[in-house]
Amino acid sequence: MLQEFKTFIMKGNVLDLAVGVIIGAAFGKIVTSAVNDLIMPLIGLVMGKVDFSNLFISLKGGDYPTVAAAKAAGVPTLNYGIFINTTLDFLIMALVIFMIVKAANKVRKAEEPAPAPPARECPYCKSAVHDDAVRCPHCTSQLA
Repeated sequence: MLQEFKTFIMKGNVLDLAVGVIIGAAFGKIVTSAVNDLIMPLIGLVMGKVDFSNLFISLKGGDYPTVAAAKAAGVPTLNYGIFINTTLDFLIMALVIFMIVKAANKVRKAEEPAPAPPARECPYCKSAVHDDAVRCPHCTSQLA
């Protein structure tokens, strides 16, 4: 059983998946940082200095300057600004993954060689002849 497990783990697909998950998690952090630290502040600036991370609705009423202040007071909140950040984060991640998969598929198609035409053997000179040929291109014999 231990040998079977070792064989399973050492298969290329399992190792590729593990590497993909690790790189994907690290890449997710990069995208999240890009959204929270670069994109959303620019959008907020364009929209009149809005801080999306502090857009929320207090469910008990009252005014709180930030989500953290409302949570510290024990007030339940609907954090729609954080939801907008997370949705944008997802859309950017999905777009990047789509572009990577599209590029990989393009490379994979370019690597695949064209299938060789089916060949048969000339009964007279034993040369390879295309399956549709009526004459051998090597010895010019009539093929049946």
